[in-house]
Amino acid sequence: MILLEINNRILEETLTVKIRNSLNGNKPESIDVTIADFDSVLYHLSNINGDRTKIRISISLKFYKELQEHGADELVQQEYGSLLMSEPESGFNVSLLLDLEKLPEDWQVLVKKIGLLKRNCFASVFQKYFEFQEQGVEDGQRRAVIHYRDEETMYVEAKSDRVTVVFSTIFKDPDDVIIGKVFMQEFKEGKRGSQTAPHVLFSHKEPPLELQDSGARVGENIGYITFVLFPRHTCKTARDNTINLIHIFRDYLHYHIKCSKAYIHTRMRAKTSDFLKVLNRARPEPSKTSGDKKTATGRAFMRAN
Repeated sequence: MILLEINNRILEETLTVKIRNSLNGNKPESIDVTIADFDSVLYHLSNINGDRTKIRISISLKFYKELQEHGADELVQQEYGSLLMSEPESGFNVSLLLDLEKLPEDWQVLVKKIGLLKRNCFASVFQKYFEFQEQGVEDGQRRAVIHYRDEETMYVEAKSDRVTVVFSTIFKDPDDVIIGKVFMQEFKEGKRGSQTAPHVLFSHKEPPLELQDSGARVGENIGYITFVLFPRHTCKTARDNTINLIHIFRDYLHYHIKCSKAYIHTRMRAKTSDFLKVLNRARPEPSKTSGDKKTATGRAFMRAN
């Protein structure tokens, strides 16, 4: 299977080109680029007040207000420091300012960090509940509810011995439900191959027991995927990798469902083509016992019975 990238490659490549041109002494050019990402996330790269040496990188997340409740602002400030603008661009949630005239020696590392802007916004809710689990805090903390897509929701809850992450997702086609179940079964089987893997549960139509009284949606095209993360997944040495993998899980699942359908359709078309060739070769030949006969001169006649 293919793992989706946690960074935005288009964003990184655009900034890299601008920085290399600046370091090579080329005259800076203006920029006005909008980049779409998964989960209806948008990036906007632009100059401020016509100054081509300053690039503003803004991000818009529809669910950012919900992330703010779990410390997104503090985490972004911690990660980006002086790059963070005090006031984000209008219509966006976070803006960073990159000055081409004041680049650090390790600017490649800086570009990589900017490419992780969405991931770092998303990470706040996971880090908060991983800390709850580590500290054994249960009383007084409520379940996090993040509406990360239209009609799709993520729930995060911490207990003293685990953190539970539940994704609700919409399957637009009946075929998607079937293929999705196959994938989730493989995730369950993965526990046999690695004892350190998290528990994965899948429920169709109905939410899991943890969400029975939460008003979670029900329906034929609704699926719920539950990850049970244990301290070995949420400890400080492992949590970054856990966040990297789990925050893109929904995109990962649907990406592979679409790839599987494309592969199945390709095989079906190839098989249909083979069947048509067989049918063409199987056309019946004219019967040799027919009553039509020909003379030596080529004239046809019908033999009387």
